[in-house]
Amino acid sequence: MELRDFQKEVLDSLRGYLNSLLQQNTNYSKVLKSTPELASDIHIPEKAWVSLGLGDYQRAVGGDGNPIPNICVKVPTGGGKTLLACHSIDLINTLYRFKQTGLVLWIVPTQQIYAQTLKNLRNREHPYREVLDRASANNTLILEKSDLFNSSDVDANLCVLLLMLPSASRKSKETLKVFKDNSGYTSFFPNEEDFQAQEVLLRSCPNLDTFTEGMGIFGNYPLTSLGNVLRLSKPIIILDEGHKAYSTTARETIFGFNPSFLLELSATPPAKANVLVRVSGAKLNDEEMIKLDLHLINKSSVDWKSTISEAVSRRTSLEDQAKEYEQNTNVYIRPIMLIQVERTGRDQRDGRFIHAEDAKEYLITQHGIPIEQVAIKSSEKDDIEGIDLLAQECGIRFIITKQALQEGWDCPFAYVLCILSNSQSETAMTQLIGRILRQPYAKKTGTKELDECYVYSFQRDTGKLVSGIKHNLESEGLGDIVGRMAVDTNGENPDYTPKHVMKYRKKFKQFEGKVYLPIFAIQDEEGWREVRYQSDILARLDWSKIDVSKLSGLSLRDSNPVDDIRTIGFSGSALGVTSSQFHKDPLDFDIEYVARQLLDIIPNPWVSYDLAGKAYQVLLSVYDDRAISNNLVFIVEEFRKHFAKEKELLAEGLFTDLLNSGVVKFFLLRGHSEPIERNNVTVASRKQLTLLDGGKLKKNLFKYVPEEDINGLEKSVAVYLESQHQLLWWYRNISRTGYRIQGWRPHRVYPDFIAASRSADNTGYDKVFVLETKGDQLFGNLDTEYKRKLLALCNKQAVERSLDELYSEELGRSFVFEMIDESSWENQLNKLLNT
Repeated sequence: MELRDFQKEVLDSLRGYLNSLLQQNTNYSKVLKSTPELASDIHIPEKAWVSLGLGDYQRAVGGDGNPIPNICVKVPTGGGKTLLACHSIDLINTLYRFKQTGLVLWIVPTQQIYAQTLKNLRNREHPYREVLDRASANNTLILEKSDLFNSSDVDANLCVLLLMLPSASRKSKETLKVFKDNSGYTSFFPNEEDFQAQEVLLRSCPNLDTFTEGMGIFGNYPLTSLGNVLRLSKPIIILDEGHKAYSTTARETIFGFNPSFLLELSATPPAKANVLVRVSGAKLNDEEMIKLDLHLINKSSVDWKSTISEAVSRRTSLEDQAKEYEQNTNVYIRPIMLIQVERTGRDQRDGRFIHAEDAKEYLITQHGIPIEQVAIKSSEKDDIEGIDLLAQECGIRFIITKQALQEGWDCPFAYVLCILSNSQSETAMTQLIGRILRQPYAKKTGTKELDECYVYSFQRDTGKLVSGIKHNLESEGLGDIVGRMAVDTNGENPDYTPKHVMKYRKKFKQFEGKVYLPIFAIQDEEGWREVRYQSDILARLDWSKIDVSKLSGLSLRDSNPVDDIRTIGFSGSALGVTSSQFHKDPLDFDIEYVARQLLDIIPNPWVSYDLAGKAYQVLLSVYDDRAISNNLVFIVEEFRKHFAKEKELLAEGLFTDLLNSGVVKFFLLRGHSEPIERNNVTVASRKQLTLLDGGKLKKNLFKYVPEEDINGLEKSVAVYLESQHQLLWWYRNISRTGYRIQGWRPHRVYPDFIAASRSADNTGYDKVFVLETKGDQLFGNLDTEYKRKLLALCNKQAVERSLDELYSEELGRSFVFEMIDESSWENQLNKLLNT
């Protein structure tokens, strides 16, 4: 499963923290070794955090007294937390623990999430398991607390133990399996008659649970419990829905497992969490992972049957669209409708409340729905247990529930939610919204109806309903996209913020449907289309052209910088069990490991392995094996920088070659693209942009310009454009939905402004200005310089293209693309508009 851009950013942030952690370990390891009394004052995870400028850090200390690297990643529901966790395990093991094996404790909050995670991790064909298998060289064990394992298993495998948060509670430890003595774990402990070894073990890990056997001077024995195994193994802890584990009991229990690293994943982390990176809901939307817009249809009818009928009609229409989409793409989607009722209990069907069987009966008798297409999901009845709802042979199209699907249930085929519950069920109802948001295959279809989701209700307080949905989206970590709701309120006027489709000002109506802008296009079997990075650029790169010879210039340290680091936070017991027995010697330069660290840059594992090997040979021509192995972490980071730079050069060169050969052209796709207004959609704001004196805008092409979407520099430019007599109109291009330019990098460029000058006869326009603004703080960074080069290329192409290719009578005679810098924006615009 290919990582999304925001997921790569998360892992890059984690990689940065791990490297900082190693650096701080290096800085302080000798100090702590010579003056151990300073250990309580020097908290290395905090030092690593602060050195990155991440602000305040909440310290965590294990039951063994060692500091715990304790960080949180904020990822909205639907953002792939489990996938990120799997990749994070690999990074933490290889960059920090220098091993491929060991114990991972994966803690989840609910039974539903537990069952789903366990199923996916045990499926060797699932992307989550594939990531773990690559990380462990196919030596992965997925365990539950009832599964016995021994020390050899942990030495030789990546052992992932799933545990529900309540199971780890220390409140009633005597009654729980995790903390009970179990003879199945004796391999982790010394022989019970070896009193000296027992004493050494208890000194090395002082928070082990013990019991006394009346041995007098020989003291206590450690319990051979799973809890004690965890403490001795110093696991990586993955804490799913980490915000649910901030009670005093939960934190004491988790820290008491002596983790070598604690990674929390949460959509809504508490204020005291050490949040390393925050992923916004907008990022998920940009990556086409969620269905937006969300349409809320609140019926005025008092008859629930009328509401369910309209929802059924919507689902049927969606299935028709899905069948047509499958015929064109061979991609299968079966839209599913969720129905929330008031009662599901066997003895609760009394006619006063809407029961699951009432809804099922109505679907079958009045709408002719085959019985095998209708399922009930409740605490008493589970018609979907063990069924793969995504399989083509599955016929289920309707799922009736009360609240059993509130949390942890994931089926991206769910499109329609029909709410038949009463007004007292706001919380349960709004929690179901998250179940219809995920986009099938995490990819937009291009069919509007299949890229959005639908909620039907009846006789509700719409304002309260919208408020509840907003609150739920915020609890799912999607608070920044709550405005993407289109609401049919039957005449009501609640406090909501709908999307806004751009409409032309009356005086510019003559241009409606006629304004197109040039793009980089490529031809396929169906004609010309916009260039796509993955299929048209990345897939064509000739990786053999990457130059690895420059790596011979790397300067390596002469000594091993990690000798004093490997045991910090996860030192072995004093039984003579050395770390080398638990993992392979970190002095081995493992090309396969290096290749894995390059996969987000070079997505083909065979190519990645080949280039890593060639790069290694280049280093061998300068350094010996010992020097190379001692600098493994540094070398990996330098390889990543080098190959990323080489990839960029390859992509830019390829893009230039495609242009020069005519395979790619920069022109107007009249008849193939939509005019600009169809793509310019924004979230409506209660505050619109005005002039500095509060006056209204008059030259903006579209009626609507939200002030919240414009920063200080952009506002200055907008007001300037408004005052220019020679300009006929201008508009604020909308990021992620408006006019875009696809170059040789994955990210498309969305210029900030489009403006047009008056034609000589004053009846139209003859020059179009495409403007991208950039603040001084971003001056010179790689992204800014890329955009500058891309806009320069657009200018060059616009000049070289023939009029027949690039222009039409409605569009004027020239285009100018310009990067506007904050330090000189007015001077640049003066020159640009007066030449």
